[in-house]
Amino acid sequence: MTAGARSAGRSGSGAPRVVVAGTGFGRAYLAAFERRDFPFELAGILANGSARSRACAEHYAVPLWTGTGQVPDDIDMACVAVGGLMTGGRGPELAQELMRRGLPVLQEHPLHPDELVACLRTARTHGAVFRMNTHYPHVEPVRRFLECARGLGTRQRPLFIDVTCAFQVLFTVFDILGEALGPIRPLGIHGVIEEPAAGGTPPPYRSLSGRFAGVPLTLRLQNELVASAPDNYSHMLHRITIGYEGGHLTLVNTHGPVQWSMRPHMPDDMKDLVRLADSTAAHLRVPSVQCIGPAEGPSYREVLRELWPQATARAMTALWQEAANGAPSDAHVQRHLALTRLAMAVTEACGPVRMHRPGPPELISAEELTGTAPAGPGARGPHQDGNRQHR
Repeated sequence: MTAGARSAGRSGSGAPRVVVAGTGFGRAYLAAFERRDFPFELAGILANGSARSRACAEHYAVPLWTGTGQVPDDIDMACVAVGGLMTGGRGPELAQELMRRGLPVLQEHPLHPDELVACLRTARTHGAVFRMNTHYPHVEPVRRFLECARGLGTRQRPLFIDVTCAFQVLFTVFDILGEALGPIRPLGIHGVIEEPAAGGTPPPYRSLSGRFAGVPLTLRLQNELVASAPDNYSHMLHRITIGYEGGHLTLVNTHGPVQWSMRPHMPDDMKDLVRLADSTAAHLRVPSVQCIGPAEGPSYREVLRELWPQATARAMTALWQEAANGAPSDAHVQRHLALTRLAMAVTEACGPVRMHRPGPPELISAEELTGTAPAGPGARGPHQDGNRQHR
């Protein structure tokens, strides 16, 4: 049954009814239903019955189901925010059980290649639409970066790519690059650039070289985790630069800002001038670095309250539209298989993830650096806010 047929027979508003599986990162999906512009209805939560899951179901006033057999027949779409083999979850099993009922399924990343193939096979057999969601391409600053990169790609050929990222989001980097550049091949990793330890402590980053879509790539991966808090202790999530003939485009951090840096170029008329600044070249009047969109990134509270729910809403809307069109899952899965294998090649080249136990970081704001932070007994710096869950 197509998505359009599912919703056509429903009474009331006709809003597609969605089940969300998982209440870890699933809370970012649940928050999308609080948006006034989101034309979907949360029908229920599928989870293991923990106190958190019960609290989520109570907050959203929906049923809590602990097995796919309890999910009623009037559901139109499923979002599975439960990991797979690589994170110790059974998300792909849940996704397949739901697809066997003909439901389109949005599965949160990451998945092992074998799990992707199994989900594709189930989608084909039962006429369901399957998509794996990497989340970040739907986040607004990343979307702004992608839009600029695509526009630049119609004018100039990309010359180089520089990436710095955390281990937790390695796969998503390649999905972002694929969205920015269009093609993904030829791709591959050439090898690790050895970096010396500092004072006997292993460096937090491993550096690699390779190619993506045929473009030379350098990648610095924070190849370490804290087992007790795997969502924390990253120095950053993503920083991506794509260089072109006329300059380079940078996503400074996952949530912005996006910057365009014009290439430094001294004009011909400068060589005969007494004063360098007397050149009449027009490009010398252009700021050397320009922000595209806001000059500052949002606060992490804004990220969690606005940007992430907005991103999951976009991902769900895209799945619904593709399901309504009966879009096949083959090309999507084949692309993600290639990207997953690339990510696995990177992790293999970098060696085992270093597990360590640092103390809580002292988080510092720019105001503290410049001496403009509020003072007094009621003042509260960001280092007092505790850890944040990124993923």
